[in-house]
Amino acid sequence: MKNILFILLTVFVLQVDAQETVAPAKAHQGVFFISHATIHVGNGTIIQQGTIKIKDDKIESVGTDIAVPDGAIVIDATGQEVYPGLILSTSTLGLNEVGAVKATNDTRELGELNPDVRAIVAYNTDSKVINTLRSNGILLANIVPEGSFVAGSSSVVQLDAWNWEDALYLKDGGIHIFMPSMQRSRWWRFFTSNNQSDPYKEGLAKIEKLKTFFKEAKAYAAVKEHEETNLKYESVKGLFDQSQTLFVHANNVKQILSAIDFVKEFHFKVVLVGAEECYRVAPLLKENNMAVILLQPHQLPDMADDDIDQPYKNAAVLQKAGVLFAISDEASDTRGRNLPFNAGTAATYGLTKEEALAAITLNAAKILNIADKTGSLEAGKDANIVISKGDILDMRKSIISRAFIQGRQIDLTNKQTLLYEKYMQKYNLK
Repeated sequence: MKNILFILLTVFVLQVDAQETVAPAKAHQGVFFISHATIHVGNGTIIQQGTIKIKDDKIESVGTDIAVPDGAIVIDATGQEVYPGLILSTSTLGLNEVGAVKATNDTRELGELNPDVRAIVAYNTDSKVINTLRSNGILLANIVPEGSFVAGSSSVVQLDAWNWEDALYLKDGGIHIFMPSMQRSRWWRFFTSNNQSDPYKEGLAKIEKLKTFFKEAKAYAAVKEHEETNLKYESVKGLFDQSQTLFVHANNVKQILSAIDFVKEFHFKVVLVGAEECYRVAPLLKENNMAVILLQPHQLPDMADDDIDQPYKNAAVLQKAGVLFAISDEASDTRGRNLPFNAGTAATYGLTKEEALAAITLNAAKILNIADKTGSLEAGKDANIVISKGDILDMRKSIISRAFIQGRQIDLTNKQTLLYEKYMQKYNLK
């Protein structure tokens, strides 16, 4: 039996080692143009037969009246669609490689109060999952730690780097809290030994302890010099001047209402993550200036009496209420690569195509505090650009032909494309 297990493990390791190694592209210097394109700016504007001028790592100009000098490097995008690089708003990319292999998972630390944990230092740029996202147009991701309560800080990375320092796009931009359930699930009786427990009261007690922590952290931040450094207090100092965002993972109404208390009491910049019941309190979210990241539209509703297609409609509800929102993809089987198609579903259930695109580009950039650098195809922003032969939101038509991160044309090879080429050759299909 031991010999069989050893052989299986060896085969698995060899398969992993045999996967492709794609080197990051070198920094781009000089000028090139993308011409004759249908340009989706990301802010709702579409430019027909447009041209983009890229100089070094930045977009210099976008429009229909850009002169292209003789001898210039030009990418002819006739008949193709050009988009801003897509942004995955929340992900364990680079922290979790193979779910069944514990040694490849580094998503959480022990304990409930870990604001000082930094996901970025565990981010693995050699993850084989990364290339599968890039070939679907996803060029940036927010790397998020997991936990039972206060999980730590997330950072935004660009997906073409040698190491996490190279990948870093925004450092420690948010602190993540996973709210207590606040209500009994359908499985409550099977997984608790205390039938008298009250999840709502227990959840409130945990939240009060967290509020006490924030009060202490605020007092700590008000003192200019300290005899000793408290890493937990130091890690949340940015919440008080809103240079950091508090990301609250909450789904039901009770959790959402508890999250609103952080806005009212501490004046934090709060973003809800998940928010499956956001449609019940959308006006309240607008009133408190709270943004939302919808995690997984392709799922059944959480509550038995909800509309069967409610997860598909949540984006349109938030759009109508004027709430800033982004769409993500947290499914364990797709690992983020279905991000554009989740947005495409939202476009079928109440959003326009450009509103759905904004939910995975400019809106996401605004929520992650990187809209000054990316999220739309505008002069002065990083040249994070995707060229597709069809509608990027439609899985039947989306074929990414080129992608650029900060002006560098990146390699779109992944394990699946290599297997495709291999068997096309084997069966003489090309």
